[in-house]
Amino acid sequence: MEHLSDKRKLSIMIAIMAAMLFAAINQTITSTAMPRIIAILDGMDYYTWTINIYLLTSTIATVLVGKLSDMFGRKPFLLAGILLFMVGAFLTGTSDDVYQFIIYRGIQGIGAGIIQSTAFTAVGDLFPPRERGKWMGLMTAVFGFSSVLGPTLGGYLIDHLDWHWLFWIFLPLGFVAFAMILVLFPKAKRGESASIDYLGSLFMTTTIVPLLLAFSWAGTEYEWGSSQILGLLAATVVSAVIFIFTETKAKNPILPLHLFKNSVVTISNLIGFLMNFGMMGAMIYLSFFVQGVLGISATYAGYVTMPMSIVMVVASALTGQMIAKKGKYKRFALIGVPIMVAGMAIMVFMNNVPMAVLSMIVFGLGLGLGMPVFSLATQNAVSHTELGAVTASTQLFRNLGGTIGIAVMGTVMSNNLTKHLKEALTSPSAPDFSTLDPKMAEQLTAFANPQALMNKPLLEQTQASLPADVQPLFAQMIDSIRDALGQTLSTVFLTGTIVLCAAFALVFFLKELPLRSSNKAPAEGQAPEEAVDTSKLAVKKA
Repeated sequence: MEHLSDKRKLSIMIAIMAAMLFAAINQTITSTAMPRIIAILDGMDYYTWTINIYLLTSTIATVLVGKLSDMFGRKPFLLAGILLFMVGAFLTGTSDDVYQFIIYRGIQGIGAGIIQSTAFTAVGDLFPPRERGKWMGLMTAVFGFSSVLGPTLGGYLIDHLDWHWLFWIFLPLGFVAFAMILVLFPKAKRGESASIDYLGSLFMTTTIVPLLLAFSWAGTEYEWGSSQILGLLAATVVSAVIFIFTETKAKNPILPLHLFKNSVVTISNLIGFLMNFGMMGAMIYLSFFVQGVLGISATYAGYVTMPMSIVMVVASALTGQMIAKKGKYKRFALIGVPIMVAGMAIMVFMNNVPMAVLSMIVFGLGLGLGMPVFSLATQNAVSHTELGAVTASTQLFRNLGGTIGIAVMGTVMSNNLTKHLKEALTSPSAPDFSTLDPKMAEQLTAFANPQALMNKPLLEQTQASLPADVQPLFAQMIDSIRDALGQTLSTVFLTGTIVLCAAFALVFFLKELPLRSSNKAPAEGQAPEEAVDTSKLAVKKA
């Protein structure tokens, strides 16, 4: 599609960004509202699963679609992704319990994975790496814009409307995005028929699923050294070995292993894994801090996280423009990742709204500077014929990092929260319920858990209904629980900071290759990074 006119390319990019906005806004609108939704469904024990199932299904879909879109074109997968996401969003809004909610979120995840994989790959079809940077920056800015609008709107809706509307309100945008892709996106010419790697797809799935289940259940459902967890990890290893063997024999592997012989691809993917491990694992609990520890309503919680998104939008857009102009990208990673580290380090010590806002601004700046770099680096390092596969590998490592990060951080939170809650409710400063009527004491102790902190209207209603002499004891208990949750989340954010430091160390090993100014395949025996724009050579010869 590189040969298309600039006007046609722009119309296609508008269609792609509409699809991205639809998927992103439906994801971010639930960020501030999710704790309340899960509390309403009485499923706080399954909170991490509502996130993990989305990442699990989107991860598998991303990798499968990456290679298939190289074979059959991006358009049919973009349309299928939007349709699946719409179905998943509608069904999620009809959930009666947390189990239905998790299943329907999984369907949403499949659609999201297809959209993410094909959208970013389609940008590579339209533009050569040298021009791709500014469009990658704008794509990141689309997600950033949804991060500005989504949490605030989600907080407002959960405070004023039934929670089901969070999943239904943007369905009309899905119809618009579907129509735009259908009309504007060109149908790719199908190449020679090639065999589909069914065995590779199967064993890749049987590798990812038990791996993520093991990290999701370890430390919460089962002990880390339990037979269930060890069995899942053993199944992962066995499936991985079979998958690798299968891929070495496949004529058209779903995930070509030779890609990882390229140091740029390998290092970029490892950095993406660690960044999402630290970022997702810690950021998912930010709403817990804002609503649970600071006691801010869901409506205003969105305003606290908004500065991060605004700064990220501006930084990512400017970064893309500068990369396109200079043709250099490593410097932005060297600046952006340590700023992300600093932002998360501030989260460790934050205890008020101004510090929370400051941490968001710093983190958003680092995110905007660093995140667009690694997708661009991997796409630039391989032949255009493997664009979908390498983009899928990038999404795979990021999603794995995010999913495992959430699971590990969940274990860190669970283990520390139990200890801190026990200390808070048994310390000399803890509220004394011994003088109260047993029924009244039982009513109060029912709120002695972090889940209760997520429902501020219920807390206020309960406190107002209590006798005047009991209200101070209730307030004292809630303050003790907030303090315990705050100490626990500081440990979670510290863990995320350490992981991001490891990501920064790897940035120094990232090899910077000149950004190619053409998508044309390099000559035989020529490495992709050595390819040049043949059209420019032709002009010079003329």
